[in-house]
Amino acid sequence: MTQGAGQGPVRTETLRDFRVPPYAQQTPVPPPEEPAAGPDPVMPPQPVAPVFQQEPAPGQQPDVPPAPPAPPGPAAYQDEEPPDGYTPTARDLPVIQRGDTVKLPTVEPVAPAAPDGPGPLYVVGDVHGYLDELLAALRAQGLVDDAGNWAAGTARLWFLGDFTDRGPDGIGVIDLVMRLSAEAAAAGGYCKALMGNHELLLIGAKRFADTPVNSGAGTATFQAAWLLNGGQKADMDRLQDVHLQWMSRLDAIEQEDDHLLMHSDTTAYLEYGDSIEAVNDTVHAILNRNDADECWDLFRKFTKRFAFRDESGPQAARELLSAYGGQRVVHGHSPIPYLLGEVGTEDGEEDSRPVVEGPHVYADGLAIAMDGGVTMAGKLLVQQLPLHG
Repeated sequence: MTQGAGQGPVRTETLRDFRVPPYAQQTPVPPPEEPAAGPDPVMPPQPVAPVFQQEPAPGQQPDVPPAPPAPPGPAAYQDEEPPDGYTPTARDLPVIQRGDTVKLPTVEPVAPAAPDGPGPLYVVGDVHGYLDELLAALRAQGLVDDAGNWAAGTARLWFLGDFTDRGPDGIGVIDLVMRLSAEAAAAGGYCKALMGNHELLLIGAKRFADTPVNSGAGTATFQAAWLLNGGQKADMDRLQDVHLQWMSRLDAIEQEDDHLLMHSDTTAYLEYGDSIEAVNDTVHAILNRNDADECWDLFRKFTKRFAFRDESGPQAARELLSAYGGQRVVHGHSPIPYLLGEVGTEDGEEDSRPVVEGPHVYADGLAIAMDGGVTMAGKLLVQQLPLHG
């Protein structure tokens, strides 16, 4: 086979070892003298029934079948032409010993080429413990299969924070994101997450509980603030060290494909560093120092919102983009119904359900809001970027 373009390297394959049968290695016996009428016509070889060897009786010599007569070889036709249809099988053919091979080129199958560059980029808004809604949204985008396993190959998936509180299964959400991170990495993609203000709140409630902190408006505690903001006892009961360690290592801000990803729609990030790396290092250092007042101040600043909503919004977005890079800010934190001035009732009646079709692009196109308001009967958003609008 001839190697064609794109068919890959050529390798050789060994054909089966065909040996010349023993009778072909014997000295040819000249044919017996024939009557004057001429030789008998050469008959084609007849099939030979198999011979089954039996064990001899004790003291009896085994029967040795006579050797088959040698077929006519070239010596039998020294004085005349071989008959039509004759195929030489004696010494004019080489004996192929094991190790002597005939080489034929074969084409090695070519594996599908990996796509150039990274896979498509997706972002997920605030989940707040709504595990079933998250799985449904991920399946709708083809990111997980029916069993909830990673199915998106080299795709890149970013969660924008706020995994727990208010909803029924915040720890289940964290477990899912941790598992998808491992499965995506094994498939050549990745699943990553950012730090939200509710991650800071849950960490503080676990570490500091009822320790008083200076809230700027009197004495407060992480425990009281966590309960006030939708903390779920079931989440606290199931919270383990592995969850705390995972949350504590989350970054606060990242850039991906000219998108500046963050949780909160605030410019408070500028207080923690003049680069993405500096902001993330500062946040990690604060959490590692384990100071209740310092952690509370970080939490309080990450709860600020609406920096891009009003007339000054485009300028605020430009400040962040100028400092950290990117062309658009992509955030969660503030539900889209709040940004649009639409809120649902507390009982979540259907006629007051906020209408959220998808992400909200605003601030002269410099900001994209991704919190669809799932906690107020809105929509849990999973969106592929870039987004036009």
